[in-house]
Amino acid sequence: METVEKIKQQIAEHPILLYMKGSPKLPSCGFSSQASQALMACGQPFAYVDILQNPDIRAELPKYADWPTFPQLWVEGELIGGCDIIMEMYQKGELQELIKETAERNPQTDSE
Repeated sequence: METVEKIKQQIAEHPILLYMKGSPKLPSCGFSSQASQALMACGQPFAYVDILQNPDIRAELPKYADWPTFPQLWVEGELIGGCDIIMEMYQKGELQELIKETAERNPQTDSE
């Protein structure tokens, strides 16, 4: 599968998806750590892709998304942004609302 197709499929399959360095429990950079902490604090399940384990995605996603850095938060197929935007939204209470509404619209059939 082409890398861009794989990215499109991941974004389509997961209503809340974080591309990050490492995993939420073991992040490999401070920005990914902050972003995943904010998402976990929203209390809803979310998917993630460790770009350090997926160098093809790490190379292609910035071009596809037109966003140069990681982490990247995608909600219902739309790029929300990176760490600064995630943290700003979290501090304003906007992220919690967005994640809650998205989770309600997309109930998880089983956890990933």
